[in-house]
Amino acid sequence: MPGRIRAEDIATVKERTSIEDVVRDHVTLRPGGVGSLKGLCPFHDEKTPSFTVRPSVGSYHCFGCGEGGDVISFVQKVEHLTFTEAVERLAAKAGMELRYEEGGGPREGGTSLGKRQRLLEAHRVAEEFYTSILLDLGRPHARVGRDFLRERGFDSAAVSRFGVGFAPQDGEALTRHLLERGFTDDELTTGGLSGRGSRGLYDRFRGRLVWPIRDTTGDTVGFGARRLFDEDRIAAKYLDTSETPIYKKSQVLYGLDLAKKAIAGERRAVVVEGYTDVMAAHLAGVETAVATCGTAFGVDHIKILRRIMRDEADVAPARVVFTFDGDAAGQKAAMKAFGEDQRWAAQSFVAVAPDGMDPCDLRLAKGDAEVRALVDGAVPMFEFAVRTTIGRFDLDTAEGRVQAMKAVAPIVGSIRDASLRPEYTRSVSGWLGVEVEQMATEVRRAGRLAPPADTDHPRAPASTDEVPEPSPGEAPALPVPDLRDPVVQTERQLLQALVQYPQLLVPSALDELSSEAFTAPAHRAVFDGIRIAAATAARQGSTTAWVAAVGEAAATSVGRLVSELSVAPLPVRFDASTGLPPRRYLDSLVVGVRDAHLGRRIADAMASLRRAENDPATGPELVHEFRTTLQALEIERVRLRQSVS
Repeated sequence: MPGRIRAEDIATVKERTSIEDVVRDHVTLRPGGVGSLKGLCPFHDEKTPSFTVRPSVGSYHCFGCGEGGDVISFVQKVEHLTFTEAVERLAAKAGMELRYEEGGGPREGGTSLGKRQRLLEAHRVAEEFYTSILLDLGRPHARVGRDFLRERGFDSAAVSRFGVGFAPQDGEALTRHLLERGFTDDELTTGGLSGRGSRGLYDRFRGRLVWPIRDTTGDTVGFGARRLFDEDRIAAKYLDTSETPIYKKSQVLYGLDLAKKAIAGERRAVVVEGYTDVMAAHLAGVETAVATCGTAFGVDHIKILRRIMRDEADVAPARVVFTFDGDAAGQKAAMKAFGEDQRWAAQSFVAVAPDGMDPCDLRLAKGDAEVRALVDGAVPMFEFAVRTTIGRFDLDTAEGRVQAMKAVAPIVGSIRDASLRPEYTRSVSGWLGVEVEQMATEVRRAGRLAPPADTDHPRAPASTDEVPEPSPGEAPALPVPDLRDPVVQTERQLLQALVQYPQLLVPSALDELSSEAFTAPAHRAVFDGIRIAAATAARQGSTTAWVAAVGEAAATSVGRLVSELSVAPLPVRFDASTGLPPRRYLDSLVVGVRDAHLGRRIADAMASLRRAENDPATGPELVHEFRTTLQALEIERVRLRQSVS
């Protein structure tokens, strides 16, 4: 066995390797300051980027989880390798031959490659072998595979682009080929390319069309194989590589190596259901398409795409589009994806062809433009989830409408963007045929019963069946305020100022506001606590006593929030003479909250007026009343804005 890699060779590997290029295989980076790049950390889940790379010094550091080091430690950590394996992998990419101490002899197999690199090399050779068989017109058995692809609109250029191949029915063809190339029995079985039977090794895939599955760096790590022959002893339509040291199906996405650049550039990912769907989407111009490999779309897949598409909370939302078949299985898959929707900062959409065709069939039947139109016409994930849920009920009966309303209320209440909830409430009420106020009441009720948000495992409820009733004597938990909403952020800053500086609290501030003006239920509870504490003159004492009084007066479920508000820094310059935030700062926050509240009331009044105007049964007196109410609210909002202009 060779000894340690020579120190000078390790130094050369670092010199010849760009840490920026290596990291970009896993994370999309953007400028993060002079000489720095930043992105979402690959070592922990986060919504805002704290992972920083300094290419000039060849190092990285995450200010969120503390991971840091050089290019070698990055590869070790992200690909779960030993130090030696990481150096060997980087050396192979750089075309370097490493030297070892204690004689410097090559590793087993006649090459300086380590175990992982040997497995990757075996898969590369296998891919070339399979593709050559498929494209060899002298191979009559492979014609079935060529016909399969041709019938779906894929030519030889597509075969070469995606590396599609054919596994000969001869059960030992690939095994013989790899053994002749110097690979060992153990390498073939460990990599999942061959199996071991009573008569020796046999090919894992036989008589099937095969697609190479590549990691984000472009290395082939496994294969997906489709059944072609009736006499195939394995009945499964698709057979994928079993988990190996280099292949974990929950951590790879088919087509990501080809889609990665487009996903990063467009900040959009399209998740389809199969290998041919990925091919069809790319050939139709949707080059951001990827698919899972024999498993459901899960949390690890989300983490991979979030890093590539820069799914960050502090920039414009990215987009992820799921395409599903129109059948029951497709709807079930969509609802499962919806259950994980809270893990994204991105906006999620669902695309289902009207006739239920997948992208491959759609391209074949109607052309490339229809595939692009399918993706561009995707509906928001929440809308799809609501309509799918509503579809289970008979809306022709009062009982069915009430049941549907209760089932979709938790979905509407779980929308991350609070500014969208009123509009969805109005839309859903129309779909159900119930009053907006009735729907809004049910949404608020569902919000009061919702469990506290779990930052490690966030999840939106799919129906009220998944919302537990509070235990006897237990205060209902309130959802954590979504601070990505600027209105909620304004509310928070106002509460911070009032909790930390009771000197700023004047009667007019309380008179001008009501708890209904706050969109976040937790903020409403804190404001109620402030009003109660102010009424007892608690603000006349010390700040410590004031904070304690607010905490006691507020609902017990927001006690921790009151504590947090009492110490969180305010983003404003303080008045040097008084040591307090400027009065105009507090006034602007009060106006901001009131303005947003008036905006919501105006939207509600406008919706009521439109319904009344479109309802033949509504009398002109009521329509006039709605118009008068709307006009009064608009005048009040104009005066409010003029007061601070």
